[in-house]
Amino acid sequence: MQRRTLLSALSIAFSAPMAALAQGDDDRSRQPPGYPVSLAQLQQAVAKSFPRRYPVQGMLDIDLQTPRLQLLPDENRLRAAMLVQAAGPALNRAHEGTFDVDFGLRYEASDRTLRAHQPRLARLKFPTLQPRVEEMLNLYAPRLADQSLREVVLHELEPKDLAMLDTLGMQPGAITVNSKGLMIALVPKTS
Repeated sequence: MQRRTLLSALSIAFSAPMAALAQGDDDRSRQPPGYPVSLAQLQQAVAKSFPRRYPVQGMLDIDLQTPRLQLLPDENRLRAAMLVQAAGPALNRAHEGTFDVDFGLRYEASDRTLRAHQPRLARLKFPTLQPRVEEMLNLYAPRLADQSLREVVLHELEPKDLAMLDTLGMQPGAITVNSKGLMIALVPKTS
């Protein structure tokens, strides 16, 4: 009986956003309750952290523009595709390129945020640079991937949402990437 009451309360607390994500999807209704976050919400949050500039040993600066996020449900990760510009004394002129990074997500309880975690670099690509210069920049790319996305906030849970969960003895659990955004599982609190 208590479990039904708990699940009913969770359904009421999260009914509007969950209904929006679960419309027409019977499989989703069989999953445990969760807290949905749309791709649009993620994109809006990540935009607050960009553009960013990174100097490379005083020789040039790499400017990263706001990433365009892509969901990778099969890998339970996200991809950030960024336009990038490299300019400085080591180059004759500014060069534009792209930079793609895949990353996982983690929940940080201290500030109620979802953060980028474990970035995995694709490559820096500059069509107008000589291949050897592009290769040199790609030696720096893993560090750039880590610096640019490490701990970027992608969503912040509202205190009122967590207060309701706390009252019900629940907390955020595993984060799953799906075709519409994320679903944060709601799990019983451990001690």
